Amino acid sequence: MSRVRTTRAAAVLAGLVLAASATTAAAAPADQGGADAKGRKPGKDKLVDLQILGFNDLHGNLEGPSGSSGRVVVDHRLDPTTGKPVDVTVDAGGAAYLATHLTTLRQGQTRTITAAIGDQVGASPLLSAAFHDEPTIEALNLMGVGVGTIGNHEFDEGYREMLRLVGGGCLDDGDGKDNQNSCAAGEFQGASYPMVAANVFYKGTNRTVLPAYTIKEVDGVKVGFVGAVLKDTPNIVTQAGVAGLDFRDEVSTMNAAARELQRKGVKAIVAMVHQGGSLKQEQWTAPDGKTYPVNPAFDVVCGKGGELDPNSDILPIARNLSPKFDLVMTGHTHQSYVCDVPDPAGQSRYVTSALSFGRLVTDARMKYDTRSRDIVRSSVRVDNRIVTRTVAPDAAVTSLIATYKELVRPIAGKVLGRITTDVTRVQSPAGESALGDLIADAQLADPSVVSNGVKPVVAFMNPGGIRTDLTYKASGAEGDGVVTYEEAFQVQPFNNYLVSMDMTGAQIYTLLGQQFTGSNAAFPKVLQVSKGFRYERTAAGAISNVTLGGVPVANDASRTYRVVTNNFLSDGGDGFPAFKEATGKLIGGLDIEGFAAYLAASSPYTPGPLDRIVLR
Repeated sequence: MSRVRTTRAAAVLAGLVLAASATTAAAAPADQGGADAKGRKPGKDKLVDLQILGFNDLHGNLEGPSGSSGRVVVDHRLDPTTGKPVDVTVDAGGAAYLATHLTTLRQGQTRTITAAIGDQVGASPLLSAAFHDEPTIEALNLMGVGVGTIGNHEFDEGYREMLRLVGGGCLDDGDGKDNQNSCAAGEFQGASYPMVAANVFYKGTNRTVLPAYTIKEVDGVKVGFVGAVLKDTPNIVTQAGVAGLDFRDEVSTMNAAARELQRKGVKAIVAMVHQGGSLKQEQWTAPDGKTYPVNPAFDVVCGKGGELDPNSDILPIARNLSPKFDLVMTGHTHQSYVCDVPDPAGQSRYVTSALSFGRLVTDARMKYDTRSRDIVRSSVRVDNRIVTRTVAPDAAVTSLIATYKELVRPIAGKVLGRITTDVTRVQSPAGESALGDLIADAQLADPSVVSNGVKPVVAFMNPGGIRTDLTYKASGAEGDGVVTYEEAFQVQPFNNYLVSMDMTGAQIYTLLGQQFTGSNAAFPKVLQVSKGFRYERTAAGAISNVTLGGVPVANDASRTYRVVTNNFLSDGGDGFPAFKEATGKLIGGLDIEGFAAYLAASSPYTPGPLDRIVLR
């Protein structure tokens, strides 16, 4: 809807999530007479129950995600045909089921607060993204979220848009321009809960973009919540979206906020950090007596013998956050863990994460001492619980989803063209994929990136931006081989802009080398390239025989080439700083619109041979 943008102050609410199977957390038994982790003795007969619920990385998944993204690993078994271990999973996730589980978890809990730990929006399915993620914020309001912090994806459309999602109001988006429509269901009210972030400042000031903390009071109990997003956010989002902001160290800024809370008499404090841990493979002992490395079950780390990778980014943060924090809730890495990571005073403290896409909820239960006004650290119990789909979906959230499914229908069902076979992300040994080729060719053909009549001659696409395959078999009533706008959007859901620029031959060689060096040394990222561009590489990443239209690209500055990519890569994202050295940049249209136009113009589309990148 085309409207004048308005704003309103974000308010406060409470609540949150959950479900069935539990992950475990080992903790010392509650000691109602002894000292807690901070050396204070709880007041006799003055302990009350407190519940903190949390989840992270919903990414606008209002409906239960499909495939592995909509399942939770609960066990393993040996495949009788192959004799190899396979995951045992249950279907999980979906906002309406999440809301029901939240209601169930809160039953009997007088003092309960729900926290959302970042990336609730961004990289979202079309049902949310077509409406600038307004439906997801409305669903979180209905679920009773009480407090939240931001993740890197809250900056996908810039920090001003993030603030609008918090405060409310409508975008003047031309009544559905670029297949998006703000306030399609009426005036958007924003989040009904406070959003906090202690480490994001306006550049050159000591003023935070969002409040550093908030104080939640439930039935006489005050709990402080301090938020932070990973300090490396500028390296993984478009630079235009964070221009004018300063992302500072998580630990120092959060500790400063905790000291301020203590000065205000708030001693029970929870950290919400959108940074996370990586998991090692689970060593599973099968019925045959052999031990196999497998994907960790949701409740293994750290409750059943699994452990975090010691190089996990969250560990130095957790180890250095002030002992004033009683619980550290995290996200970003889409993993499930409940781990005891001692605080700087050497006292036990839980660090948690609840997977992603609304499949798990962290359920932390503890005692609060009304005399010391603090959490009894030794009383804390934490479980990750599965958001199963075997319960009745929440009626209010179901109604919200139904409203937006009807509103999105004209956009989602738009037919773009046909494909004659599956076009997938599966990479050749050299790292090239059929879908990568298609997207790169679409970027090269987009007229919005032509600068003064000069067309780009090569396009580069990051493989991580290709989120799903285009499958020949119909996903709905459209028919086999038919590609709809919704299906195309699922492939490229980030709403990145295309950017054309000038790069020298030497810069292009440097760019290709960065696929295997620097931050990509451990896990190479092979860029997808457009037709006419070809090169050879070794397994170690040595680049040679780079050609364009059969003509060698000289590894020097003697020739300049017009290239095109998305704005994320243009800003040096994914470890490709060579793009930042390019000149004459022109910002074109949205990548999804170029992709959609190319599909229509190339219908019926048949993928060609994977011969642009050659492994030798």
